[in-house]
Amino acid sequence: MKILIAAQIDLEPEQRDQALQSARPWIEGALSQRGCLHYEFSPDPFNPSRINVFEEWTDAQALAAHFAGPHYAGMRDHLGKSGLIGAASRKYSVDREGPVYGADGLATPGFD
Repeated sequence: MKILIAAQIDLEPEQRDQALQSARPWIEGALSQRGCLHYEFSPDPFNPSRINVFEEWTDAQALAAHFAGPHYAGMRDHLGKSGLIGAASRKYSVDREGPVYGADGLATPGFD
């Protein structure tokens, strides 16, 4: 069962872009970890304070190893020193997945 994480991190607007640039070692480190399928931190184009986060992990064991490791701690500490205003995050367990578009090329909400 995959795990997804979606988060919004708000920093002082004048620090956001530099914080993203200098976070590269922790992002690359997380991407190199076993079980990390996706790990993205990107600026919100409509909110000058916000960083949107999307993570995808193969399983709970991989995510637990990430939380216990240096890349998570490094990113947490880095953001804490980068004008952190607030943050909200949620994790989701995924028991089904499928394509958005069917064979007919139309978007579908189903998982057929």
